Amino acid sequence: MEQKGVQLDRETFSCSICLDLLKDPVTLPCGHSYCMECIKVHWDGQDGTGVYSCPQCRKRFIPRPVLVKNTMLAALVEELKKTGLQAAPADHCYAGPEDVACDVCTGRKLKAVKSCLFCLASYCEKHLQRHYDVAPLKKHKLVNPSKKLQENICSLHDEVMKMFCRTDRQIICYLCSVDEHKDHDTVSAAAERTERQRELEGSRGNVQQKIQDRQKDVKLLQQEVEDINQSAEKTLEGNEKLFTQLMSLLQERSRDVKQEVRSQQETQVSRVKELQEKLEQEIAELKRKDAELEQLSHTEDHNEFLHNYPSVSALSEPTDSSSIHIRPLTYFQDVTAAVSEARDKLQQVLDEEWKKISVSVKEVDVLLSQPGPKTRAGFLRYSQEITLDPNTAYRQMLLSDGNRKVTVMDQNQSYSDHPDRFSRCWQVLSRESLTGRCYFEVEMRGIGVEVAVAYKNINRTGSGMESGFGFNNKSWSLDCFNNSLWFNNIKTPVSVPPSSRVGVYLDHSAGTLSFYRVSETMTLLHRVQTTFTQPLHVGLGLEFGFRLGFGLGIVSVGNSAEFCKLK
Repeated sequence: MEQKGVQLDRETFSCSICLDLLKDPVTLPCGHSYCMECIKVHWDGQDGTGVYSCPQCRKRFIPRPVLVKNTMLAALVEELKKTGLQAAPADHCYAGPEDVACDVCTGRKLKAVKSCLFCLASYCEKHLQRHYDVAPLKKHKLVNPSKKLQENICSLHDEVMKMFCRTDRQIICYLCSVDEHKDHDTVSAAAERTERQRELEGSRGNVQQKIQDRQKDVKLLQQEVEDINQSAEKTLEGNEKLFTQLMSLLQERSRDVKQEVRSQQETQVSRVKELQEKLEQEIAELKRKDAELEQLSHTEDHNEFLHNYPSVSALSEPTDSSSIHIRPLTYFQDVTAAVSEARDKLQQVLDEEWKKISVSVKEVDVLLSQPGPKTRAGFLRYSQEITLDPNTAYRQMLLSDGNRKVTVMDQNQSYSDHPDRFSRCWQVLSRESLTGRCYFEVEMRGIGVEVAVAYKNINRTGSGMESGFGFNNKSWSLDCFNNSLWFNNIKTPVSVPPSSRVGVYLDHSAGTLSFYRVSETMTLLHRVQTTFTQPLHVGLGLEFGFRLGFGLGIVSVGNSAEFCKLK
């Protein structure tokens, strides 16, 4: 049976009671059809009421209608079974606003499952079947449903664009290649796709490698988070014990002071009470003596008076009370003053130490991949003022300009003896210790200037090979005369010669030390990557010779180096 413009589905020939295809279909006076058995069972349940209704429209019938098989409908159902009746598509199979619709469907369109780049049309599963069955159509290029098929049509020639112009980097049609793009480098779109596909695979490889690298970085960061948390917890636990010990020590000292005060209180109270009892005994004795004297004064017999007077008038040695000084509420004021002084000193110590603790906490910095500055303005954000320590300067080095400049002199300066002074090398260290991120610049005049950083415990009294910057594992030195970086007596050549001004950027936490030639642009001279285990001090050296193998340091009077003011 052919269907011409009319699409019948399974629901049209289904019984609304059993929801299956009609069996022995009967049609009620209202026009609705049911399986004969289904409607009989339904009406049997209504017996006794005398009223029978249609399950769909609810129309009532009195009396009960006589059911007769609808032979035409039955024949139609049987015929449709033979020709393969299809179920109606579910709602989710129809094309929505965001879907690509089948270009062949009429009425409500189904979703397209493929688009044909040759036909420039999209097809649902049913209408796509011809592309699988018909030989010429099998050669067409099918792709996932696309709403942009018309973009493959040349706007000038209304032809499918299958060419690619490498000269103009655009997709064109065949007519374009012999017209507007004549003599251009043109290839088929497929050929260009193949070449770009190879590039894409290479790009994907790079992207995937970066993904792996980033995943490793993420794991490192996760480990870093765990390490930070563990370190913080361990530090807090240790500090809690230290503060507990500190509070315990204070409590112990409080108990000691209390015990001393109580002991002294008991001793002094006992002494006072002993003196008080003695005085009270004297008072009683004096009262008795006063009574005797009064009685003697009333004696009428002169002889008896004179006989008894010497013994009655004799007084015992009185207790010395001249040392008694009443000082209400001031007996232990010196103790309170001493405790108050100790409190003030402890407060001062705690304030000073807290600054160090706070700085140490703030210096905790995680820098796994943070890039350094690129421009001088970026470096200046980390600029730090540097001053030189006179107690470290070699005796023939003069410090000036607020200890920011050092100059070679021809005679010793009036420096006092100090254990931090370099005794054999023309060197000087900064007062400030460097941690975190910081940047400074040095302006040089003359030859033989070295810009260095060093740990504070660098040797001060050894020969140049022991205490010279860069000759040990405690200092890193840029030798601006020989264009080289020295560390642990190992020389690393610097390809770009330094200028008269050298910039130094330190990222202590990340373990990087970078030297730059400062001009209109920042030119990297050398970068050290290591792990710094202590704070660093800036060092300036003004001699050369050891590095040239002369055996002696050579200096030029008047040579100088100065820290530049950057703010």
